Amino acid sequence: MPVQAPTPLGEQHAASGYALFPTAIGHCGIAWQGELLVGVQLPEDTGEAQTRARMQRRFPQLAECAMPPQVAAWAARVAATLQGAHDDLCDVPLALDTVPPFNARVYALARRIPPGKTMTYGEMAAQLGEPGAARAVGQALGHNPFAPVVPCHRILAANGKTGGFSAGGGAATKMRMLDIEGALAHETLALFAPRD
Repeated sequence: MPVQAPTPLGEQHAASGYALFPTAIGHCGIAWQGELLVGVQLPEDTGEAQTRARMQRRFPQLAECAMPPQVAAWAARVAATLQGAHDDLCDVPLALDTVPPFNARVYALARRIPPGKTMTYGEMAAQLGEPGAARAVGQALGHNPFAPVVPCHRILAANGKTGGFSAGGGAATKMRMLDIEGALAHETLALFAPRD
């Protein structure tokens, strides 16, 4: 029986891991387990090394490795959206079992906001059937492990104010991402009917 040569290290594709990839706004990180996306990291202010360090802290159980083809395709799509491509990324499967149920509902609603459009925290709370939960919506978005696949940058505070943003650069990064998409900060998306 012939012995198969081992795959070179750079070509191995782990069933789980994380990797960094370049985008128009800096190096992002992506983490996966099996067929699910478990996290994305927007760039840190101080560059690639800091983004890598953040990924290591967020996902200590995962090793940095080459992306499997499907994950590489997700990363390419994220990079394209950060250059202005209007891809809603809604078909990227998320590991929602890693987040609280309320957060999962918030993320599902956020994913329905098309590129270039925005909503307010209050509008999101109303859409969720919990009109008094704007602050809870903001907290869920602040803990979003999937940005920008879950586009928390598209949710604004009342009166067109930016609201918080936990990625490197804070609100300035949020506004830059909205600008890349062609969104106007004072526009909000009208309440819309849920998809079937």
